[in-house]
Amino acid sequence: RKIIFEKQWFYLDNAIGHIYGTTFEVTSGGNLQPKQEVEGTTTETKEAGTDNRNIVDDGKSQKLTHDDIKALKDKGIKGQEIVQQLIENSTTFRDKTEFAQDKYIKKKKKKYEAVITVVKPSTRILSTMYYAREPGKINHLRYDTLAQMLTLGNIRAGNKMIVMETCSGLVLGAVMERMGGYGSIVQMYPGGGPVRAATSCFGFPKPFFDNLHEFPLSKVDSLLSGTFSTETLPSEPDDNTLVEEESNGLTDEKQTSLQETEEESTAEAAMEINQTEEQETMDINTEDVEFKENKEKENKENVREKQRKQWERRKKLIETAALLSEKNADGLIVASKFHPTPLLLSLLEFVAPSRPFVVYCQYKEPLLECYTKLRERGGVINLKLSETWLRNYQVLPDRSHPKLTMSGGGGYLLSGITVILDKGKSDSSNFEALKMEEPSSKRCKVQDRHC
Repeated sequence: RKIIFEKQWFYLDNAIGHIYGTTFEVTSGGNLQPKQEVEGTTTETKEAGTDNRNIVDDGKSQKLTHDDIKALKDKGIKGQEIVQQLIENSTTFRDKTEFAQDKYIKKKKKKYEAVITVVKPSTRILSTMYYAREPGKINHLRYDTLAQMLTLGNIRAGNKMIVMETCSGLVLGAVMERMGGYGSIVQMYPGGGPVRAATSCFGFPKPFFDNLHEFPLSKVDSLLSGTFSTETLPSEPDDNTLVEEESNGLTDEKQTSLQETEEESTAEAAMEINQTEEQETMDINTEDVEFKENKEKENKENVREKQRKQWERRKKLIETAALLSEKNADGLIVASKFHPTPLLLSLLEFVAPSRPFVVYCQYKEPLLECYTKLRERGGVINLKLSETWLRNYQVLPDRSHPKLTMSGGGGYLLSGITVILDKGKSDSSNFEALKMEEPSSKRCKVQDRHC
């Protein structure tokens, strides 16, 4: 199929068989050809100015017009030659500094040279791309914030992770890449099914998906309360019942079709139509019967296939429910557009003690509320609410400096570690025990403070 990217269109057929990192040139017709390395730079800058103070951007410095450049393209002249002609026809190029000349050449090469490099997909590349192009689809999750989540969540091979995200599957793909196909992941999803658009872009092999499970958020409360059931979905399909249904349906069809043919034949006899006409009508009727039978068979097969898929879904749901019921997950990651407090309070029940959890939110206020609720509830330690700060730097000889444009914010993270929550004892009994255990001097101070 045709790939459209950065105002370029091409076909990837010729890229198959080449290694990642190969650079291709887009030729006429959208075909790709491996680019041959050219020794030395073709655009030699012999003269350069001392500064750019006298250069005025009035749009008249370039002698080549848009129509001239289009005519050069139509002739089949390569982008490298077009860039060279643009340099020669620029009246201000020689007055620019060496750095400005390099910047000008780089800008024109990007515009007129149709060159692409095929790279292996990774979390870094995909998160940078999504944040630059469609940040709304990943809840404005910046790539450094995602890196912090993977570190704070202690994602590693062999873990049993719970992931709740509405970031088009980017966080799920990042967790899968870090785990390397070892361990198990339970993806919690809202609505009818999980969204994994970004996950499919990673190009994971099939074994990576063997230990990937999914569970709907709507059934979490029933699983915690012990009332979870899968009665809404059909049980295992029985082939015998389906065969009986098919045979009954077909016999009824045949009977009705035979009655129709008998009625038509009597009508034809009454009207005294020729034998050839009778033969033709009989042929048409038999064709209709066969068409109806084939259509009925297809419908029954579709029903059977649908029931099988539903049964497989039910089986997977039961397996995932059994996994969650063990309540021994090694970590929890939440990055969704929903309010984090109810999500976290319910999903923490499935996490084992002394395990990390990370919650991402684009805004601070919901996480502050979540922080307060967790403090009141207990069962967590080392609670931290943080915001990562990112500044890009240009690193080049004699011109390394922070870039003028900087990201305003990459969201907020709430992280912590679970501990055993002792629900039997009340706060007052804990306070009494504290008074009995502490020395008398400290006990007096505590009493004075609470009076």
